[in-house]
Amino acid sequence: MKYDTLIRQALIIDGSNTPGYLADVGLHGGRIQTIGDLSTAKAEHVIEAHGRVLAPGFIDVHTHDDTVVIRHPQMLPKLSQGVTTVIVGNCGISASPVSLRGAPPDPMNLLGGREAFCYPRFSDYRNAVQDAHPAVNVAALIGHTALRSNHMDDLYRTASPGEITAMRVQLQESLEAGALGLSTGLAYASAFNAETDEVLQLTEELTAYGAMYTTHLRSEFEPVLEAMEEAFLIGRHAKVPVIISHLKCAGAGNWGRSPQLLASLEAAAKNHPVGCDCYPYAASSSTLDLKQVTDAFRITITWSTPHPEMGGRDLQAIAAEWGVSLMDAARRLQPAGAVYYGMDEDDVRRILAHPLSMVGSDGLPEDPFPHPRLWGAFPRVLGHFSRDVGLFPLHTAVHKMTGLSAARFGLSERGEIREGYWADLVLFDPLRVRDVADFKAPQRAAEGIDGVWVNGVLSYSDGQANGQRPGRFLARSGDLRDGFSSL
Repeated sequence: MKYDTLIRQALIIDGSNTPGYLADVGLHGGRIQTIGDLSTAKAEHVIEAHGRVLAPGFIDVHTHDDTVVIRHPQMLPKLSQGVTTVIVGNCGISASPVSLRGAPPDPMNLLGGREAFCYPRFSDYRNAVQDAHPAVNVAALIGHTALRSNHMDDLYRTASPGEITAMRVQLQESLEAGALGLSTGLAYASAFNAETDEVLQLTEELTAYGAMYTTHLRSEFEPVLEAMEEAFLIGRHAKVPVIISHLKCAGAGNWGRSPQLLASLEAAAKNHPVGCDCYPYAASSSTLDLKQVTDAFRITITWSTPHPEMGGRDLQAIAAEWGVSLMDAARRLQPAGAVYYGMDEDDVRRILAHPLSMVGSDGLPEDPFPHPRLWGAFPRVLGHFSRDVGLFPLHTAVHKMTGLSAARFGLSERGEIREGYWADLVLFDPLRVRDVADFKAPQRAAEGIDGVWVNGVLSYSDGQANGQRPGRFLARSGDLRDGFSSL
């Protein structure tokens, strides 16, 4: 047969956490048709890989791309890294189902202003993604804080029985329309006062669907182990998988505790499907939170509504210029965003290397001066951590960004290079691939990414997006509990 695309003599690292092998790959009709010796085959497009690595397209399991996939569907920060699928709706914040009465509450403002929230039902959002034809595939969680904002006049308390019932109805409708599950952001003030019982009741809606529960823990600081236990309790109650978002030891007083956190994760995993995602940096980024203002580590302002000119400057320098305390400067800047240099590199490496961890960027595309993870997270794992530091072999790095992620989130026929699977693929040079984005110049595309195919269509090559946007909305597929038992 004649293939649409033929990729010759690639080192195939197939996403299954096994070493690579040399082969040809033939694509047809958006899928991987044949893997093997295709030296005599014909194709419309032939790529000579010359031993470069062909891997499954990377799956960014932790994004806040909810509205940007519709407003800026070329998705260059992700496509240029080799990302072919993004999972949105993390940390309790989602673009749908949302009906705002005013400005979006913190941290929903990370997704944009009021005009960005125009999807009162999840089906509206799903249709909008499909109509936008983004360059990458999109799968979505439902945000707990989004549900709360729909039904509560005061987010600084726990929900009433009637409000919980209303939230459950919206969650159930969203699951019916293909949502992956529920996410919470219990650390944020807009959800912190939600009692555990509120979340327990909501997650009961997940059980019948085999959906999942993901959580930005109630604390990533000193009470982090207690927060993890709360997450595991919720998952066991609902009988659904638990993913802890961006697992970390936050705050200087917490450094060195990663072995404790990982031991807790392992203990829970013996009796229940659990895992985590993490990003490959020792700095976090979110809205400017007064509870995190400290002189124990550096804080950089990424945006400020009243003082946009302060984006990219350190909080300490701003406070000194204004002649005020750090706390007073932070108050004056709000609402604002910040990068917090509040983690220890050794903790980051331990968590990243752990078999239960996946890679997610947690990038914030609305930030005028974003954390470099938005553009660099996946090449950083391949180049810096796998090749340069030797934290794990390349096939393990790829697995953490592809096969493991697809299994956990039930992304059927994706995440591995197998005959019959969808042709989401990335071709990269293992010797050259590296993140270029840094904290001084964060909006820079990675080097060494030679080609990205989404659903069989070449969408990025020679350092450029070519305008093709073949991404799709990916509805929840099957029982997500199965993705844990199969590994």
